[in-house]
Amino acid sequence: MKPCVNWGIIGAGGIAKAFCRGCRSASNAKVVAVGSRSLGKARAFAAEWDIAASHGSYEALIRDPLVQAVYIATPHPMHAEWAIKAADAGKHLLVEKPIAVNSAEAEAIVGAARKNNVFLMEAFMYRSHPQTASLARLVANGAIGELRMIQTSFGFRAGFNANSRIWNNSLAGGGILDVGCYPVSMSRLLAGAAAGKPFADPVSVSGHGRLHPATGVDEYAAATMQFPDGVVASVATAVSVLLENVLRIFGTEGSIFVPNPWVYEREGGTNARIFVTRHGAKRAEETVCDTPETSFTIETNIASKAILAGAREPPPPSMAPADSLGNMRALDAWRQAVGLVYEMEKKA
Repeated sequence: MKPCVNWGIIGAGGIAKAFCRGCRSASNAKVVAVGSRSLGKARAFAAEWDIAASHGSYEALIRDPLVQAVYIATPHPMHAEWAIKAADAGKHLLVEKPIAVNSAEAEAIVGAARKNNVFLMEAFMYRSHPQTASLARLVANGAIGELRMIQTSFGFRAGFNANSRIWNNSLAGGGILDVGCYPVSMSRLLAGAAAGKPFADPVSVSGHGRLHPATGVDEYAAATMQFPDGVVASVATAVSVLLENVLRIFGTEGSIFVPNPWVYEREGGTNARIFVTRHGAKRAEETVCDTPETSFTIETNIASKAILAGAREPPPPSMAPADSLGNMRALDAWRQAVGLVYEMEKKA
């Protein structure tokens, strides 16, 4: 039998279902247990996805001896607590993005993983898709000359509901942490590729946005990041405005356009294209990066392969711990520029 990682899931929401669906097509992973704060919800989830064990608490899930690795699928304010407890229990970690609410929590998670010698990866599924690796190679190899500017966004329009995860202050809602983390992570990846590194961190971050008058979370926001060597990235996010959600990259000798940079489809294959237009060319050169699997399946395969090999972090361009720390620091700076501080942070 082919080696396989036994996964347990903490949380039983929509993203947990996407992970289960991805695992069904993975070659080296199997979900063996799910944990929820409600035993009834855990049992219903397990029945739906043919999972052997269901637990009525997160503690019981991380104590399950059959579980080798844990996927943290809760809202992000719970990531730090349960990632640290799972690491202390000797479980490998795949933590849904964003890895934490702020960089202080992210540092605590990384510290726990290192102390307990367990694998840690932040679940930015698009980073595992071959389209992302192709993008990084194109920039690194000078396909458009020297990198100068990046423009990208991720935003959607959701009806206001103060109690929903998206709008709830106590759940660290708003655009920046929910989906703004994607443009920031992409920009850092590309700026790093231009410098021959896995990622780069901005030297300055400025930004503006609108905070909802009732809950105080960011409805929409934009930021400019300045990187070493003069690269500038313009990023935007929203939960009340549908944005373009594409990627544009500009260099001294051409440009790149990516219509589907986040490849977030949860079922079926992914339709991925990269268009490179060099100065003077009459038409763009198209690179096809379609896959029969979703990004969630590819992500699970990468994490499981690394765990089986004894690695403690994934290969680039997947999100390794140092990359995650840099991303959270950039998100902290964006939130600071917008004036977004969650009530849980004020109390702390």
